[in-house]
Amino acid sequence: MWRSNIFIQVPELPKRHAKAGRNSEIKQLWNSKGESCPNGTIPIKRTSASDISIFKSAKKYTSRKDLVSANYEHATGYVQGEFYGANAYLNVWKPYVTSNDFSRSQIWVLSYVGANLANSVEAGWQVYINENKDIRPRLFIFWTADGYQSGCYNLVCSGFVQTNQKISLGSAIDPISTYNGEQYGLAFMIWKEPKCGDWWLKVGTEVIGYWPNSLFTGLQGNATTIEYGGEVYSHDLADNHTATQMGSGHFPDEDFKKAAFVRKLAVIDQHNELKPVSNLNLFATRPNCYGVKKGRGNPDIWGDYIFFGGPGYNPDCP
Repeated sequence: MWRSNIFIQVPELPKRHAKAGRNSEIKQLWNSKGESCPNGTIPIKRTSASDISIFKSAKKYTSRKDLVSANYEHATGYVQGEFYGANAYLNVWKPYVTSNDFSRSQIWVLSYVGANLANSVEAGWQVYINENKDIRPRLFIFWTADGYQSGCYNLVCSGFVQTNQKISLGSAIDPISTYNGEQYGLAFMIWKEPKCGDWWLKVGTEVIGYWPNSLFTGLQGNATTIEYGGEVYSHDLADNHTATQMGSGHFPDEDFKKAAFVRKLAVIDQHNELKPVSNLNLFATRPNCYGVKKGRGNPDIWGDYIFFGGPGYNPDCP
């Protein structure tokens, strides 16, 4: 499906962006033969009833201490301070997901007011059978202006302005990583454009579009937390733990080619300059279900990184 769109001037990219490493081209199944939309239109995934119902399961927590009691589990690395964007390379997998759950790898750009979350813009990939009727990893975005009391995925409601004619939000990503085999992924960057103040999204080599600054309160200024890693949603977390996997479905101690990773963790400062993260914290809701560990490698390839994920239900995660 196509939707008409107006021309938007290309945003100013962060300084030192070229040194973030060579970004891979994003490949999706719908345009695997090089298809793109006519001038003045953008590709959009057809909206279904399940797309609308996803709002009803939007997160209801407002601070980190609420996460354990929610139907969400996380294994992430995060930094706190004054930020104007984030960049990272997300390893893409196809985790096992039960029918009512979803599993994601993503970056979060968050604004807290005191201890309470106000705004968030997010991007990454997810496997969500109820929404997509398959087990393929798909590109997604999300934003909330009221601490997850409401929110919007992809282009289901107004908010995000897509300017790219080649990329379809919600469409399947290909190729994907295999256990002890070839590894694939995509670089994601969200940044506050210094001239207009809007929050832009770049995936791989493609600038996708922007969230207007007017949508937000806290993010009208800057972000206060940047987070990288995995998230699982399940109705079953309160009873027997779900068997939905996070990342590759393997714990981070298995390392490269076996566990999922996020590398080249970076933030964008008030001068619109890309910088490596510092003072990276780790957070895992239940480490015996889904874990996370951090490291630092060759700055041109790995930089600061995390390995994360796990199988969910297992003898140590009943």
